[in-house]
Amino acid sequence: MQVVVSIKGLSKTYTAGFWKTKRVVALENLTLQVHENEVFGYLGPNGAGKSTTLKLLMSLIFPTSGTAEILGKPVSEVSTRQVIGYLPENPFFYEYLTAEEFLSFYAGLLGFSAAETKERVSYYLKLTDTFHSRKLQLRKFSKGMIQRIGIAQALINDPKVIFLDEPMSGLDPLGRREVRDLILKLKSEKKTILFSTHILNDVETLCDRVAVLSRGQLIGSGKLSDLISKEVKHIEILVSGMSYELARSLFDPSASISESGSILRLEVSPETNLSDIVRPIEQAHGKVISINPVRQTMEDYFFTLVGKGTRKVPMHPSDQ
Repeated sequence: MQVVVSIKGLSKTYTAGFWKTKRVVALENLTLQVHENEVFGYLGPNGAGKSTTLKLLMSLIFPTSGTAEILGKPVSEVSTRQVIGYLPENPFFYEYLTAEEFLSFYAGLLGFSAAETKERVSYYLKLTDTFHSRKLQLRKFSKGMIQRIGIAQALINDPKVIFLDEPMSGLDPLGRREVRDLILKLKSEKKTILFSTHILNDVETLCDRVAVLSRGQLIGSGKLSDLISKEVKHIEILVSGMSYELARSLFDPSASISESGSILRLEVSPETNLSDIVRPIEQAHGKVISINPVRQTMEDYFFTLVGKGTRKVPMHPSDQ
């Protein structure tokens, strides 16, 4: 599989303070590869170094040490810009342009003819579901619409590699779903997408592989199927028609029971004989709503790693 983005020993250190004597390490010795036609999730808490990495890949800032290549070329080469698209975390666009004017401006910067510009602008407005607002000034766009028009801007040159910095940030559930669907569509068109996020549900939905950063250091990476255990952690049983006090009297004191409105949530080990749980509930005239096996999630994996601080863990062999 072709390596599209190759990062080796990449570091970025800033100087801070009035006299510029304090060193702040934003990224430390990052080594990472992103493969062709995959959705790669770049995870970490705020300040972990995610945006710094993307800015380095875009040559908006320059590394203290290390190298980075896109499709075999150094990121500093101007020709590299022709094959990449980029959406920053907090895009700022000239708000008095309409969506159509905005995309036409960017297409013009890329040297497309008037006919090509018109065709591309129409296509990407439709792709990002903003065509109906093409005559509307950007200052009247919602946060979700700005994100979509920003993605259209990142795609206007039909890039092979797309960098999205927190593309779901600030979006409502509908906006997040629309952006997720768009990313999956781009993958189906053989694009390579690297996006940073701290919204972990989106990662499980979208990503082929992930990397987790904490305090500027890579602390885990690999395929989701290798990182997240498929073993059942516990069995979750939802019950209605029974008080918390009654449920507590029926089961062992060590049993985990929580209450949410009129619903009780029981957690039992995978080895538990479920009939020993269900029978007393039914005898007490309670109703079992659902019985679900609960497995490890991306959130569990993430918090386990980040909770370990900056201690490095080995990468999975498939990510080498």
